[in-house]
Amino acid sequence: MTLRSLRARFAVGALLSIILALLVASLSLVVLFERHVERRIGDELTGRLNQLAAAVNISPDGSVDVKPPPADPRFEAPLSGLYWQIDDLSAGAAGIGLLRSRSSWDTQLDLPQDRLAVGAVHAHRLPGPAGQRLIVRERNIRLEGSGAEAGGDSGESRGLRLAVAQDRAELLAARNAFAADMLPYLGIIALVLGLATWFQIRTGLAPLESVRSGVNAVRAGKIERLPTTYPDEVQPLAVEVNALLAAREEAVTQARAWTADLAHGLKTPLSALAADAERLRHQGNPDLARDLEQLAEDMRRRVDRELIRARVRSNTRPHRARTNLGNALRRLLATLKRTPDGAGLQWRLDAPNDAVAALDEQDLMELLGNLLENAAKWARERVEIEVVTEGQIRVSISDDGPGVPEAQLHRLGERGLRLDERKAGSGLGLAIARDVAEAYGGSLDFGRSDLGGLAARVWLPPASSV
Repeated sequence: MTLRSLRARFAVGALLSIILALLVASLSLVVLFERHVERRIGDELTGRLNQLAAAVNISPDGSVDVKPPPADPRFEAPLSGLYWQIDDLSAGAAGIGLLRSRSSWDTQLDLPQDRLAVGAVHAHRLPGPAGQRLIVRERNIRLEGSGAEAGGDSGESRGLRLAVAQDRAELLAARNAFAADMLPYLGIIALVLGLATWFQIRTGLAPLESVRSGVNAVRAGKIERLPTTYPDEVQPLAVEVNALLAAREEAVTQARAWTADLAHGLKTPLSALAADAERLRHQGNPDLARDLEQLAEDMRRRVDRELIRARVRSNTRPHRARTNLGNALRRLLATLKRTPDGAGLQWRLDAPNDAVAALDEQDLMELLGNLLENAAKWARERVEIEVVTEGQIRVSISDDGPGVPEAQLHRLGERGLRLDERKAGSGLGLAIARDVAEAYGGSLDFGRSDLGGLAARVWLPPASSV
C-alpha cells in the first residue's frame, strides 16, 4: 500500500482526525475536571468562610477574637496551604492582618481593594506564602460591640473583612492525576476508533475491489459483463465499463467483418490472376505462368494468414476454449504425412492424453500446423514432438535439419522474415504462430535441438487453470 492508494489516504486522514479528536477531547476533559474541582474547593472555602464568620467575636474590651478557632489542623501547620485572615476595615491599613491563621506564619494576604456588600462573597486568585498560588474567598461582616450581628441595638459596630485561602497545588495534583488515569482509556478509545476506521475503509472500498475482480474476470473470459449489484456510488462506473465492453465488441465485430469483406474482395482478382497464368501456359509461356501462379498463391496465403490474425486478436473470450493437444497433433500429423515434405520423414509424438490447452481448436491447429510445416520443410529424416504439462503446457518440436545460426534465433517469428530463400514460403508462418501463442497468454521461442536442427518451444495456458 503506497501513499497513492485510497486506503493510505483514508488511513492517514483518519489517523490525523483521531489524534486531533483525542487531543481536543483530553484537553477539554482536563479543563472541565479542573474547573469542577476548583468549584468544589471554592464551595468548601465558602463553607469555611461562613464558619469563620460565625466564630468571630468582639470582646467587652473591644478586641476581636475567634472562638472557637477553625478545627482543621492545617490552619495550625506553617505554610500548609490552608489559611484564614481577618482585616479590621475601621482601622484602615493598620487593621490589615488583624488576625490570621498560624499557617500563614509571618505572611499577610494582599487582598484586592474591591468594594464588598455585607454578606457578599468574592473569589480571587492571589499569590501566597512560599510562592504558592491561592484560591481565595472573602466577605465583609459587621459586628456590634456586644457580639451581635449587624442590626443590634447596643455596642460599638465594627466592619471586618474575612478571607479563607487554599493553595492551588492540591487542585493541580488532582488534575494531573486525572490526566494520568485518563491516558489508558484514551489509548483504548484510539484502538477502538482505529479498528472502526479500518473496518470502514475496508467496507467502503470493497465495491472498488469487486469492480477490479469483475474487470479481471471479463478480461479472463469468465464473464461477459460486470454485474449490476454495486452500491449507488459505484454502479455508474460499472455501467460505463459495460458500455465500453459493448462498444469494444461492436468495434471488433465490425473490424472482423471489414477484414472478411477485404478477403472476399481479393479472391476474385486472385482467381482472375490464376486464370491468366493458365492461359499463358497454354500460349507457350510456362515460366511466366509459373511466376504468376506463385505470386497468386503467395497473395492468397497472405490474405488467409491475415484473416487468422484478425480472428485471434479479436477473440474476446479466449480462455473459454478447450482443445486436447494430443488429438490436435495426431490430426495434423495425419495430414502432413500425406504432403511431399512430410511423407518421407519419421515422426515421433509423445503427448499425454490429459493435456488440454485453453485455446480455440482452429487457432491451436493453425499455431501447431505452422510449426510442424516449418519442421517438415527443413528436416532431413526425423521430427520429434514432445508435450509436457508443468504449470503451463510446453510443446517442443525438434527437427534434424540444418538449424539456424545462434545469432539469428532471436529473429525467428518476425513478420516476413526468410532466412533461406531456397525454400518456398512467405515468411509468415512462424510470425502467425507467435501471434496466436501471445494472444492466449503463451509464448514461443527457438533454440538448437538435440537432433541438430531447430527446436521450437511453445508455452500454452492449460484449460484446467482457468
